[in-house]
Order: sequence, then structure tokens, then C-alpha cells
Amino acid sequence: AARAKLTDSRERPSGDLKITTTPGVGINWLIPRLGEFTGLYPEIRISLIVTDEELDLSMREADVAIRTRKPTQPDLIQRKLFAMGFHAYCSPEYIKRFGTPRTLEELDSHRIITLSDGNFAPHLQNRNWLVEAGRNGSGPREAYFRVNNILGLVRACQQGLGIAALPDYLVEEQSKLVQLFGESDSIQLDTYFVYPEELKTVARVQVFRDFVVSKAQRWPS
Repeated sequence: AARAKLTDSRERPSGDLKITTTPGVGINWLIPRLGEFTGLYPEIRISLIVTDEELDLSMREADVAIRTRKPTQPDLIQRKLFAMGFHAYCSPEYIKRFGTPRTLEELDSHRIITLSDGNFAPHLQNRNWLVEAGRNGSGPREAYFRVNNILGLVRACQQGLGIAALPDYLVEEQSKLVQLFGESDSIQLDTYFVYPEELKTVARVQVFRDFVVSKAQRWPS
């Protein structure tokens, strides 16, 4: 931490900055915004680690993190960024073949695609939402297709394999996916910018925090 403070200043932030977040947030939300950040602060060298595992910031496995659940470690500083919405989506081709479900109960006669079992980020633990929604205690539906990666689930949905619960930030306009149901049949989860207390005065951490917070305030624009 002492070395970090000596290597840069607020006026001229520089040095290495290791960032960790989930693959979906890192690839689809953060990377498209990093070009602007590196233009503002060209002397900061970024290393981005996208993983569904929560790296230990106190052990400096990374300097800062964007996480999809509220941190519990007492030595971490946190800033809420934005609420991440999850909705049910399918492709126009799927609707042509199987029709549009109007209620969660109607999902009983549709093809549900989900993430398969595995070690997922906390916000993906709700991957079984669509197999359980509208069942009224009757037990979960059988999934038609499973894949162990959220980006693979998006692609499967685009290809018409079925209906999936996807985070809204992964659904781009050009994907042509159709959102099903209303806001009452969706999930909202918060994201946080997190960094260790010992790095709070490091300039490159400060400017990156301010940049990410400003972008989150204007998201999804």
C-alpha cells in the first residue's frame, strides 16, 4: 500500500490497477467503457480478471472489484453502483414456433433453458427462477436445455432453444431478444464497487472509482 501511494498522485494517476468482476459485467458492461477511462488516464495500466469466483481483495488477489452482492468483509469499502434487472427472454423465432406465454403458469408448456449446476457467482444462484416460478408448490419444471456459462445461455436463447432468465445488461438491442412478462415478474439485484481500506488514498483507485460510479449513474445509457 505504501508503494502504491508513492507511485502516483491525484493529479497524475499512474501504475498498475488489477480489477476483478464477473464475466458478464466485465465483458458486456465494463470493457465498452474502458476506452474512455484509458483516454483520460493513459498512465494507468489495467489488468482485468473476469471470473465467477470472488477474489480476496485483502490478500491483493485484485485491487478493486465490481461485485454482484453486498460485501461482508469489514475491511472493504463499498459503493453501490446500479440495480441489475433479470427478466425472461426468448427469440422471435421461438415465439413463431411455440407462441408467447402470457403468465408464469403458462411456462409449463414451454421450453425453459437454464444454467447447469456448478460454482456460479452469487447473482446467478437464481438461475432456477423460471423452472420454479408460477408452480405454486408443485415442484420445479424440467429444463429443456442447460449450459454452464451465462454467455452461452444468451446465445442459446438467441438461437431459439427456449426461454431464459437473463440479466438485462447482457441483452443488447441488436440481439433481437423479446422480453416476456412485466416488472412484477422480474428480479432486481444490486452491484457494488469494492476496494480495501488500505487503498482508499491511492490515486488510481480513486479516479477509477469515480469513473465507474459516474458511468453507473448514467446506466443503461
